[in-house]
Amino acid sequence: MMSERIVVKIGSSSLTSEEGGLNRERIQYFAEELASLHKNGSGVMLVTSGAVAAGFRQIGYASKPKIVHEKQAAAAVGQALLMQAYQEAFSRFGIVAAQILLTRADFSNRRRIQNALMTIEELLRQRIIPIINENDTVATDELVLKFGDNDNLSALVAAMTKAAKLVIITDMDGLYTEDPRKNPQAVKIERVDQISEDIMKLAGGAGSSVGTGGMRSKIEAARIAMRGGVHAFIGKVQQEGDLALAVEGNGRGTYFDTKLHSLPMKKQWLGFHSMPQGRITVDDGAVSALLEGGKSLLPAGVTDIQGEFHPGDVVEVANRQGETLGRGVVNYAAWQIQAVAGLTTEEVRRRVDVARIEVIHRDEWITLK
Repeated sequence: MMSERIVVKIGSSSLTSEEGGLNRERIQYFAEELASLHKNGSGVMLVTSGAVAAGFRQIGYASKPKIVHEKQAAAAVGQALLMQAYQEAFSRFGIVAAQILLTRADFSNRRRIQNALMTIEELLRQRIIPIINENDTVATDELVLKFGDNDNLSALVAAMTKAAKLVIITDMDGLYTEDPRKNPQAVKIERVDQISEDIMKLAGGAGSSVGTGGMRSKIEAARIAMRGGVHAFIGKVQQEGDLALAVEGNGRGTYFDTKLHSLPMKKQWLGFHSMPQGRITVDDGAVSALLEGGKSLLPAGVTDIQGEFHPGDVVEVANRQGETLGRGVVNYAAWQIQAVAGLTTEEVRRRVDVARIEVIHRDEWITLK
């Protein structure tokens, strides 16, 4: 366990009261648990929610706001209160905490996310705990840019920093076959090594009135973590020593194991963060070449295209049934592919002038299926 990197995600409902406002006792408890991991040599990163819940009472709202600009105002007040509470709590253990605010747009820009990673790396080197939250105040499109109560954000941070483990703290002690609050016969699932559709169906809607993330968004986060080579845990951390137990493998929750290795930053960006500008449909031969043969996509395998894209853009690739296979950086403009789809390499060279003959080179491709 020594010196490995651990990302811990704490949701709003664990940090605030149902009426709103910060629960200082809970913040002190989590700071103590994290300080214990830090003392053992781990590189600890905290992904926290709670800014809106912490701030809406201070503004004077009677309940947690629903309108975007009111939420953003509450977050602006609450984020400062949240950081102040964490910094005070960590200072009792001689630990310095740093604030990092991120949005979806930061992740979709390769240079910006590389800069964020370098900042986090330096903080960890200096034995500072980065406290990461979504930048609610400037998120411009709630539906597109929200991370789902920071569950996905925590998984993206864990994959980006090549963490060994991701601990997502919730009020349920893991994933069950049914909702144990409704059916006492529900059975807890101790370990998951592949997230199937059946596993996704077990996750219901959102939990508390304070948070926004249900079990579904937590399992989606575990899926992202696993794809990035990170082991994940979803469960309860309530009593002294619970966080250490969760990290060691004896926690009260469900473990999501992976045999995959950590992805290079470029592949992570392609798979998780990039915004596809179009879609290319390919034939069965190209499907086999991409998924099994480790080959590049050639014009001969293309059957259809959608969208207006240019060389260097990211596009999705799908099979004839419409299932997404993966993403890649395209070497052609949309009109050029339209002109040469299904043709041999020799014929393509005669018709269009492109820097590389491959539509998508295998080094610029990530499989998502």
